[in-house]
Formats: sequence, C-alpha cells, structure tokens
Amino acid sequence: MNLQHRLLAASAVFGLALLASAPIAAASNPAAADSATKQTVLTGQAAFTDAAHESPGTRRHLTVADLPEPMPDQSVDNGATVVPRPANAWPVAPKGFKVELYATGLDNPRLIRFAPNGDLFVAESAAGKVAIFRGVDADGKPKQVSVFATDLHQPFGIAFYPLGDNPQWVYIGDTDAIVRFPYHNGDLKATGPMQQLADLPGGGRLRGGGHWTRDLRFSLDGTKLFASVGSHSNVDDSDTHPEEFHRADVLEFTPEGKFVEVYAWGIRNCVGEAINPTTGQLWCSTNERDAIGNNLVPDYITHVQEHGFYGWPWFYMGGHWDPRLTGKHPELKSKVITPDVLLQPHFASLEMTFYEGSQFPAEYKGDAFAAEHGSWNRANRAGYEVIRVPMHDGHATGDYEDFLTGFTVGGADGDVWGRPVGVAVAPDGSLFVSDDGSNSIWHVIYTGK
Repeated sequence: MNLQHRLLAASAVFGLALLASAPIAAASNPAAADSATKQTVLTGQAAFTDAAHESPGTRRHLTVADLPEPMPDQSVDNGATVVPRPANAWPVAPKGFKVELYATGLDNPRLIRFAPNGDLFVAESAAGKVAIFRGVDADGKPKQVSVFATDLHQPFGIAFYPLGDNPQWVYIGDTDAIVRFPYHNGDLKATGPMQQLADLPGGGRLRGGGHWTRDLRFSLDGTKLFASVGSHSNVDDSDTHPEEFHRADVLEFTPEGKFVEVYAWGIRNCVGEAINPTTGQLWCSTNERDAIGNNLVPDYITHVQEHGFYGWPWFYMGGHWDPRLTGKHPELKSKVITPDVLLQPHFASLEMTFYEGSQFPAEYKGDAFAAEHGSWNRANRAGYEVIRVPMHDGHATGDYEDFLTGFTVGGADGDVWGRPVGVAVAPDGSLFVSDDGSNSIWHVIYTGK
C-alpha cells in the first residue's frame, strides 16, 4: 500500500483518542469504580517507574498528558548484562500464586502457544526450530519434549488452523516468510513438508533499529490471517527509505497466504498479537521508538483498528511530531490513533495473551497478560517482568499492573538473570512464561495460599 492509498484508508479514522485519567475511567464504569476503591492506582509522574520499584500488585495509569518534551540528550545505551540465575533468585508473583520452574536449558525460547490438545509449542528462534512440551508431571516438569520442526529462519509466531479443536495446519511466522506444516492433534513432529505461503520483509538493524519477529493470528471467524512486521529502522522516513515498505504494519492475508491489504500501519513493532475474546478485535503489544528521552516514547498495548494509523515514523502518541521528522505529513496529524494502554517507555513489550481460564480469581477473567523483556535505552532500566492489563467488557481501563517480577539483580542498575518473552494460558487456566535470559519456561499456578 503506497502513501496515497494509506491516506485514503486512514481518512476513515477520526480524531485523537486521548486516554482518560484513572479517576474518570473509574467513574464511567461501575466495575472499574469498584476496583478503584480496592486498589491504589499510581498516576501522573508517579506512574513512571523502574525495575527497582516493580512489585506484584502495583498498578499504574499513564496518559498522554504525563509525557515530557523530547530530550534526545538523555538517550543512553544502558542494556543490562544477563547473568546466571542466583541460587536464591525466583520470580515473584502476587499472594496466592505459586511459581514453578517447568523447563530449563532451552535454546533462546521466545513466543509460546498452546495447541488445542494442550501441547505447548515453543519457538526457539535463534536455533531455527519449534519444540513441543507435553504435560506436567508430579515434579512440575514436562512429561515429554519433542522437536516439531527445524531449519527455520528465526521462527516466532505460531498459529493453528482451522480454528477449533481439530486443526490441520501449524502456521509459523519466520522472519522472512509465512510457512505452514501439516498437523493433527498429538503430532510431536511435522508429518509433512513445509509449505511457504507468502514472503515477508526480512532483515533489519537491531539495537534501536530493525525488528525480526513476525507474529501470526487468525481472526475470530478464521477468514483473516494477520502478520505483524516491525520497522527496519528506529525512525527512518518511510517516504525515502524503500526498505520500510510493508513494515511497521499489520498485514492481512487469506489463510492460503494471498496478500489482501495493509490492515493497520504506523505500528513500529507489533511484536505480540492476540484476539480479544469479548470483542473479536485484534490487539497488539508494541515496541515504540528510541533515542528521544528516558520517558519517551511509551511502549503500548492496544486494539488494532482496521486501516488505522498509529503514527510511526512521523508521529507518536497521537499527534506528537517526532522531532527528527517535524513538519512531515501534517495531513496525518489528526488521524493518529492513541493506544489504549501506555506502558513504560522502552519496556520492550513482547507477547501478550488474554486470560480465558478459570483457575485464577474471577477478576482476572478477560484481562490480558504481556511479557516485558526490559529496556536498553533508559538510564534507569525498566521491564524484566510480566504485567496484567485489566479489562472490563473487552475494553482496557488504561491501567496496567505488575504481575511477575524478580528477574533482576541489584535493582534498576544491576544485572538481570531473566527476560520474559512469551505468555500463554494452559487449558487448566495456569500461566506459562518463557524467559530467554535464563533459557527457561516458568509455570504460574493459583493456589490461594
């Protein structure tokens, strides 16, 4: 889709959806108001945080009004050193939850998804393979482990098709293609050759630049296949950089791999896709741009509006011009959609999922979970945790809550031993989390104790 076609699509998107403050959200929604009476929500400048001040149950609500002016001189390269997990280190969950080490010794575990039969599929991206972990034994470990497919190109997204209890295919989002393998419930290895359905833009400069992850999701009715493709750069003007074609987009394909359209654009890196079970909308967990300040630009979680424009590279968080591209495309300024939930800047928000299980307390039903891999472009590091995103009737309140923390050593300036990447809800309602810092998978169980 060229710029002219994108402008036509974006013309259907009106206004700037400014996030409401926490008190207003609570007042307009009885359920939110009831929740607000039970839990303090940090707002304004108090809502900004770092890894030293993340703790299960702490809730925050950032709005566009809280954002500072761009301060490029604050930009730093402050990536954490990953160290072996100390003997006394363990993820910390809210009271009533228990965390078990399900598997370790993996090779770069990234996105995870459950097959309809309950097998856990794991993309070990650097190794170019997808593995299967089956069941939980009496010691909390997998009953069986198998390699489903190898020789892939940085696999990430995993989707099963057709939707329902009896899929016939496993779709994989390679960094440069959408591929699929024949699949039937219980298969521990691919039973047929890989089929390549569509090419995707590949490559990119990391560390403030391009993105290689490609997630895949089918629409609720199974007619649309959404593929997310992150930008090739941090903030290159896509008018003059042809390598940004079909990047910073969510692309729509048919299940057979035929390209349909750019479903949404200006989303710098929609790493994790999820379908909202209440509304049927596509949602994204998104990495925003770097190098304009400690507290700019917030990563975000949002519903994805068809033909919607989310700002990259010219704008951020509504109609805020990126100072490196000021004055470009003024006709788009009023079209930029503000995301539903603003997260900490540079959080590196990765996979997200909606909680449809019944093991956790009832108030978790319909909420979202997302993995925050952790910052590098911030003086006081943030992230290295899993967050909960409260939802009411399928709509976000704008808050988010620390859920699983404890992956750091020495607070906001120390080393880290774990970096959450993937989140997936098991058939029994427990939560699994992949961690490519300790190369492990963690299992979060609600016991009520």
